[in-house]
Amino acid sequence: MFKKFTNGCVRVVNRWLPDPFLFAIILSIVVYVAAMLGTQQGPVAMIKAWGNTSGFWNLLAFSMQMALVLVLGSAMASAKVFKRFLGAIASTAKNKKSAILITTFVSVICCWLNWGFGLIAGALLAKEVARRVRDVDYRLLIASAYSGFVIWHAGLSGSIPLTISGGYTIGEATYQAGTNLTIFHPMNLLMCAVILIVMPFVNYAMHPDTEHTITVDPALLVDEAEKEYSVSTPAEKMEHSKILWIITIVAGFAYIVFYFIDVVQKSGPAGIPNSLNLNIVNFIFLFVGVLLHGDLRKYVDAIGEAASGAAGILLQFPFYAGIMGMMVAANANGVSLASIISDFFVSISNNVTFPLFTFLSAGIVNFFVPSGGGQWAVQGPIVMPAASKMGIEAGRACMAIAWGDQWTNMIQPFWALPALGVAGLSAKDIMGYLVIVLIFTGLVACG
Repeated sequence: MFKKFTNGCVRVVNRWLPDPFLFAIILSIVVYVAAMLGTQQGPVAMIKAWGNTSGFWNLLAFSMQMALVLVLGSAMASAKVFKRFLGAIASTAKNKKSAILITTFVSVICCWLNWGFGLIAGALLAKEVARRVRDVDYRLLIASAYSGFVIWHAGLSGSIPLTISGGYTIGEATYQAGTNLTIFHPMNLLMCAVILIVMPFVNYAMHPDTEHTITVDPALLVDEAEKEYSVSTPAEKMEHSKILWIITIVAGFAYIVFYFIDVVQKSGPAGIPNSLNLNIVNFIFLFVGVLLHGDLRKYVDAIGEAASGAAGILLQFPFYAGIMGMMVAANANGVSLASIISDFFVSISNNVTFPLFTFLSAGIVNFFVPSGGGQWAVQGPIVMPAASKMGIEAGRACMAIAWGDQWTNMIQPFWALPALGVAGLSAKDIMGYLVIVLIFTGLVACG
């Protein structure tokens, strides 16, 4: 029964799931038509709202921030010293059970720290584990490595809580909630802890019997030869200069130290969680990456390899910004599509059911907007005004979106692509297992 269920899900996804960019196009068309019908504005007005600087180009800075989250995290995970660290962790796996438990546990922690880093680190760890435990099902092992991604938006690199920590303006209203009210809120930490402790055992419970186990192809475990560098010309000597490397990391870590000293002086140690925003998180991971690679030229090459993974963000975010522009475009009476939908949410919800409905709706929207930042651009203008009208805290409302977004990433293959590329598998190989992860984490969040 389980196999039939999971295989059916895989068949449906393979048949009906187009490229994620097409979701942005389809959603743009839907919002364009809905905004015209809802606000009685003409097609020209909507086209202008879509393509102007308050629409299509409104998220350029945010797009760069999100691209750097992925690129810098991935580059840090590819450092040789970090790979050795993963090998040491993998050596503790002695059998199938410990292989799945360790891979899931580490993946959850890494994705909580930084989602781009966690995606790559989890896949690299899974390959190291597969080298040592040859009878583990490789598909489930990679699915376990990716399953940690279900926690990313509740962690240190969650784009929604980090964005709102510095204040987020929609129209004339500004919504703000420090990370003590989002990432470090006791309820968010409790939900993360439940997933961290229980999900490894859920994943192991799915391990197939020996007859149906598919082990790793040995060819997938062969690493590419490490690039050799010629250091003969003056230019090459500068690229590999330890002096320049030391100056770079000293400057970077000096700023990080002074940044948090200023925070402590202004707000005390309790202000440190509130100071974590996208800029400082990216800054930290950039210079940690430079430190771990030990060479500026090697780090430049690592960034070049990781940058291709950000192509989807760079292409799709302008369309999400255009969607946001159409949703907040108001007619002469001040009515926008976002305000219409907000009023609808208010009319059918109370302060208990509203966050639950928001979570479920965010999970659905994530199929159409497979990006946390893009989803926030679409749903933020809807949810935040509605939550404000109902007296619901901004932190609670934004985390309902965040949990919904990360929830259905388990069966949305867009963000699995980097991990699948490392593992040498396709989405259909892991999707059946991730349906069970989806059900488990959905019950935790709803509960």
